[in-house]
Amino acid sequence: MAERALHRRIADDLIRRIDSGEWAPGEQIPSRAALAAEYGVHEQTIRLAVTLLRKDGVLEGEQRQRLFVAYPPAVRALTNPDGDWHHGGEVLDSGACRATPDLAARLDITVGTAVQWETLECWDPGGRSALLVTSWRRGRRRRHSSAVFEVDAVRLDAGQAQALRLPMDTVVYRLVRTRLDAAGLPVETSDSILPMDRWVLRFGPYPQGRGHTGR
Repeated sequence: MAERALHRRIADDLIRRIDSGEWAPGEQIPSRAALAAEYGVHEQTIRLAVTLLRKDGVLEGEQRQRLFVAYPPAVRALTNPDGDWHHGGEVLDSGACRATPDLAARLDITVGTAVQWETLECWDPGGRSALLVTSWRRGRRRRHSSAVFEVDAVRLDAGQAQALRLPMDTVVYRLVRTRLDAAGLPVETSDSILPMDRWVLRFGPYPQGRGHTGR
C-alpha cells in the first residue's frame, strides 16, 4: 500500500512540475532512471507513476521509450466524413495484400483478390497527429460519386498507438467509409482511426455527386 501511495505522490509532483512550466508540451521529461535517482526510489515506482500519467493524458509515448509532455488535445468536429484533409500528413506505409472476407464484402470482390492499401497519418494545424486513415482499393484510384459510412469503437493496436502517441488498447472511434461510383459500385474502402479525446462526430446530410478522388 505504501508503494502504491508513493507512486501516486510522485505522479502528483510531476503534474505540479509540468503545470509550473518546468517541461513544456512536446518536451521530453527525464528518463525513468533519472527520475528514480532524483526521487530516491526504485525505477519500478517511476514506471507506475508515469503509467498513471499516460493513462490520464498528461504524458504521451510508448512503454520503454522516452515520454513527452502531452499537448492539450485540440478537439475537432468531424462534420463531413468524406471531406478532404487540408492540414498535411504523411504516408506511413503502403503495399499490396489479398482481400480478406471483410474487405471482399466491402469492395464487392472475391476473397483473395489483390488490393492496394495505404496508411496515412493526418496532422492537425500544429503538426500533431490527428487521425490515421488506412484505405484499400483494387487497381488505380478512381473517381467516386457518393459514400456510405459506419462508426464503431475499437482499441488501438501497437502500430496505431505509436503513430498517435497513445497507450496501446486505448478506445478510439473507427469510421468505416466506402466510396461508390456513379453506378453504386465500391471503388475504395477505408478505416479512419480518430482518438476520442481529439474528435467529436457531427454528421449532417452527405452531399451527393461530388465525383472526386481525394483521400
